[in-house]
Amino acid sequence: MRTTPRSLLAPALALPCLLLAFASAQGQQSTATDYHGIPGRAARFMDNCHDRGYDNRDDDVFCEVRPSTLPVTSSLDIDGRQNGSVIVHGWDKNSIQVVALIETHANNDANAQQLAKDTRITTDGGRIYAETPRDLLDRARDYSRNSYVSVSYEVWAPRGTNLNLEAENGSITVDSVNATVDLHSSNGSVHLTDVAGDFRGGTTNGSVVVDLSGDKWNGSGLDLRTINGGVRMTLPSNYSARLTTGTVNGGMNIDFPITLQGRIGREIETQLGQGGPPIRVMTTNGGVTIRRK
Repeated sequence: MRTTPRSLLAPALALPCLLLAFASAQGQQSTATDYHGIPGRAARFMDNCHDRGYDNRDDDVFCEVRPSTLPVTSSLDIDGRQNGSVIVHGWDKNSIQVVALIETHANNDANAQQLAKDTRITTDGGRIYAETPRDLLDRARDYSRNSYVSVSYEVWAPRGTNLNLEAENGSITVDSVNATVDLHSSNGSVHLTDVAGDFRGGTTNGSVVVDLSGDKWNGSGLDLRTINGGVRMTLPSNYSARLTTGTVNGGMNIDFPITLQGRIGREIETQLGQGGPPIRVMTTNGGVTIRRK
């Protein structure tokens, strides 16, 4: 489903900012069906398409939403490295819903539409990724150095679906999932809400935000790291875990009493409540904030 082309003022360096801004609003699951029967962020994405602009440029933008339904598979490999964010919601339905959010920029409407038309979304064999012909992008850049394609994904899958998630200039958001999850972003934040299982990964440039529920971690554990970004974690007051956290360049703020043994440095390890699976959230350059609900 396509919009009519809309003019946008946008420099090339703004691409990561656009994607991070889009992803930063993705922290809470939405089930509203308000864009041609498509749930989630599609309506917001299309409504805001014409608002993403900057001074001194006059490129055109074209936005398109492509939904698809997939058969259930034990695992999903979602490659958002085509300058996009990845959002995954766990649900109780026996199907997988994929919504690809495509945004193209070019020197005129026709080229922007052509970039979107020739961008192929592949959803075979549990793999989800986008392909844009290299020669098409090269020709578009001959007219404007700001031409590019961004493809973000919002996916609903059974809660136990194992996930491998990649993003380059975009954030990764996961909620209501109990599975084995590997996630990696280069320039984008990581948001986890109401998750369990075996979570591993992190980001290079971006924050890590974790909101836990229940009274303990259900699964093997959580191990996340960011290099340049803060860590923020919220957990229930009666939560039990073996918690490890720390930072090299930044402060630590834990708003409840903890027990420490041995040398206290830039990394701390403590038992919360009755202990349990390891929960490890680390940063190199950024602060750490851990709060109880």
